[in-house]
Amino acid sequence: KEELREATGQKRTRAVRRLDILEAFLNSGNRPDWMVMDAIPVIPPDLRPMVQLEGGRFATSDLNDLYRRVINRNNRLKRLLDLNAPGIIVQNEKRMLQEAVDALIDNGRRGRPVTGPGNRPLKSLSHMLKGKQGRFRQNLLGKRVDYSGRSVIDVGPKLKLNQMGIPHEMALELFKPFMMRELVKREMASNIKNAKRKIERRDEDIWDVLDDVIKEHPVLLNRAPTLHRLGIQAFEPVLVNGKAMRLHPLACEAYNADFDGDQMAIHVPLSDEAQAEARLLMLAAHHILAPKDGKPIISPSQDMTIGNYYITLEEAGREGEGMVFKDVNEVRTAYQNGYVHLHTRVGLQASSLAKLGTPFTDWQKERILITTAGKAIFNEILPADFPFLNEPTQENLTGMTPDKYFVEPGTDIKEFIKNQPLVGPFKSGFLSDIIAQVYKEYKVTATAELLDRMKDLGYYESTKSGLTVGIADVTVLKEKPEIIEQAHKNVATVAKQFRRGLITDEERYNRVISIWNKAKDDIQAKLVENMDPSNPIQMMSDSGARGNISNFTQLSGMRGLMAAPNGKTMELPVISNFREGLSVLEMFLSSHGARKGMTDTALKTANSGYLTRRLVDVAQDVIIREEDCHTDRGLDVTAITEGNEMIEPLYDRILGRYTMKEVKDPNTGEIIVPANVLVEESEARKIVDAGVQKVTIRSAFTCNTRHGVCERCYGRNLATGDEVEVGEAVGTVAAQSIGEPGTQLTMRNFHQGGVAGGDDITQGLPRVQELFEARNPKGRAVITEVTGVVDTVEENPAERTKEVTVKGETDTRTYSLPFTSVLKVKEGDQVHRGDALTVGSIDPKELIKVRDVLSTENYILREVQKVYRMQGVDISDKHIEIMTRQMLRKVRIMDPGDTDMLPGTLLDISQFKDRNTSAIIEGRIPATARPVLLGITKAALETNSFLSAASFQETTRVLTDAAIRGKNDPLVGLKENVIIGKTIPAGTGMKKYHDIEPEVVNSNVTDGVYSISELEEKINEQQNNVESSN
Repeated sequence: KEELREATGQKRTRAVRRLDILEAFLNSGNRPDWMVMDAIPVIPPDLRPMVQLEGGRFATSDLNDLYRRVINRNNRLKRLLDLNAPGIIVQNEKRMLQEAVDALIDNGRRGRPVTGPGNRPLKSLSHMLKGKQGRFRQNLLGKRVDYSGRSVIDVGPKLKLNQMGIPHEMALELFKPFMMRELVKREMASNIKNAKRKIERRDEDIWDVLDDVIKEHPVLLNRAPTLHRLGIQAFEPVLVNGKAMRLHPLACEAYNADFDGDQMAIHVPLSDEAQAEARLLMLAAHHILAPKDGKPIISPSQDMTIGNYYITLEEAGREGEGMVFKDVNEVRTAYQNGYVHLHTRVGLQASSLAKLGTPFTDWQKERILITTAGKAIFNEILPADFPFLNEPTQENLTGMTPDKYFVEPGTDIKEFIKNQPLVGPFKSGFLSDIIAQVYKEYKVTATAELLDRMKDLGYYESTKSGLTVGIADVTVLKEKPEIIEQAHKNVATVAKQFRRGLITDEERYNRVISIWNKAKDDIQAKLVENMDPSNPIQMMSDSGARGNISNFTQLSGMRGLMAAPNGKTMELPVISNFREGLSVLEMFLSSHGARKGMTDTALKTANSGYLTRRLVDVAQDVIIREEDCHTDRGLDVTAITEGNEMIEPLYDRILGRYTMKEVKDPNTGEIIVPANVLVEESEARKIVDAGVQKVTIRSAFTCNTRHGVCERCYGRNLATGDEVEVGEAVGTVAAQSIGEPGTQLTMRNFHQGGVAGGDDITQGLPRVQELFEARNPKGRAVITEVTGVVDTVEENPAERTKEVTVKGETDTRTYSLPFTSVLKVKEGDQVHRGDALTVGSIDPKELIKVRDVLSTENYILREVQKVYRMQGVDISDKHIEIMTRQMLRKVRIMDPGDTDMLPGTLLDISQFKDRNTSAIIEGRIPATARPVLLGITKAALETNSFLSAASFQETTRVLTDAAIRGKNDPLVGLKENVIIGKTIPAGTGMKKYHDIEPEVVNSNVTDGVYSISELEEKINEQQNNVESSN
């Protein structure tokens, strides 16, 4: 400690480290002499087996070889000492013995590794723990399980949403014990042995029993890679023929599955509790909303979309236009008999629909509704009291059918229809909105039924529509040659200017690129203009079923510019389209891009998977621990913009969050939303419409809960649309929500901004990693350390620098910048400390020194959102907040005061506060510390749980450190508990559920899908009964 007071620099760091180790020995009660081994324990033979190969040879575990070397050298040393051998020989033998012991414990750590036959390094004790194949990750965190199988999946279009098809053979094997019990119970077999024989013989009468056994016994389906929690869902099995499992077509999107040979794994939950959990929490019907953004992940796609689009189309002057019908059945009869077409606009008595429950005003009920035959049929799939959907708008969906579609009886309806504009059909986005709306109002069961009806209608109508694609549907653009010719002329002009030296090569390149891009855009615009709305390809892309406008441009316009392998755009465009066919040169040009696409995808998957793993590891112990942490701080949120571009609107940022302060109308000053209230869709809309710019909300950043977050600071659980519940593992959900779309981000490191001189800005996945790992960003911006005015901006061409002087109230700083940097400020600008002076990315580690923790957290949040939103991926802020909070949960001790903390060591903020509080109470001087920003890898290794850290990375280092310090693991996170085989302390593994006995209720469960809140009530009743009986 004396040395600490005087020393500086490296001496000081060494002193701190020595003191740290000494204190560790003192506090843990370990004795330093225990650090030297005088006996080596030998692990049990089962862990280092020998197996006899044919031909009498033996194959043995590497450990046996390593042990053998230690024993041989030790015996030789013993003999040499007995013989009083010369010192040099003994010394050499001792060195060899030491090396043998080192190799046994960690081969390859010191010097060259000991190799076996074929120059393969032998696997030592450390290697048995390390890495993906080590003890931790291979055997403790993931195990192979019984009652599981895998098979190819095929589509099951006739299944209900909660069902999956299981092949007979598979079901028989998986449910064998249940079958044997049932056969004995029904007296079809005298004992278990006979029952088993009966099953193996495949007797005729066992299949009916099998049917009954699998009824109401949910199974879990999983498709690798499991990127988010929707990668494992529960279904009710239904027996099917063949050897392939059948999957519901709507469940594909969550699994990212298709039927080109994908395989899936199936697991059978055995205990009553496991079956209850599978049914109440994991059934496919509970997974309608995606946890990452709260939007429906189950929505009709492809054939289903096109069917629903086709049935809601309107055409002018189709057969039977203007006919009036009494009710929907009459419309259907007329359609089936060819009097009207699906797209014919007809009249329908509103009173007949109102009788069935459709909400109309009294004024509307007396009139005739103008709709089409198809829309009348489509509306039958919706819940009875849902508004009649006549146009794809939010007003119609959330309010009522607009009045403009109703006419007085006795009006000339044909004339009225002629003057009405055509209404657009229902596209995939609107279908998704319908599902979200039904889910919001009617919850799980009704939504599951609607989805199945929408699927059936879509398949049926898309088949009946006869939609096909032929080469005649790819139209030829007449104006194409002249657009191309004009572009060639413009390129020639630019080349001439370059030859005369009027522009630089870089300018010439940029202009050529923009000329060709403009040509392609012009062709695309012309194509869209000339499109026939009934063209099948147009219908496909317009409905959102498959393809988009750029695919169409490549088919019948031009392919345009291609990227070279180095990511730069090539100047030679591919002028042909696929209908004309490409020339040989064009084919080669475009194969660059095709190959790059393939390699990128492969690389991206690995990178994104590793990112997810690090994210999960740093946040896995963040669980909703309490209802309210009573914090007095909040987060001010505004819309995130970049230049003139809206990245994330205010509506998205406040929806489903609690307000910290009341929100007032900026014009009238009246309170729109009071404080401490959950902001629902309607409130969020009101806030935005009133023109409010800034709202203070509860956030994970400012939550006071330890080892987690409270319900209020988290807000709504996006996957259910309800308030989050205590026990929800929000950390893991956050990690999956950020990691899962990672594969959709580009690997493109740089983005040439077209601006010459501006540094390339990292984007896509590498940028996300850079932010979460808190690395020094590429193209770093210089930030000001004082608040004030930009006093002078001077260029110094001789030294190739620019100097910017910022004058604050107390001090003035001058920043010398590289001559190439692009300035963000000019003379006379007001700047705050932490603002960027140059264009580029701010280093969050610098920001935290200049500003406070909240600003740094906010910066990381905005930057991550920027990357994801630019790629069209929506992620809720709260997930990023949880990750960022985990990166900033440590402080570094600056001055220990009178406490036993060491300067320069890292401590949890909560531990630091505790120790300081006790110091102040005892009248000692408290320590001071500054917040540190750790990258997620470092943060995961700095966790309080040594089991979790050891199973993540650097296993041996973590374990030796834990041994010296005599650490104990508090077992608060999920990983630690999985490793030692305990129930995880989240969800139904929370303490409050521990003593509940499952009660088997013989109700017919299949009728409804229960929500967890209904179950909670039952559980509370049970608990009250238990308490009253005690």
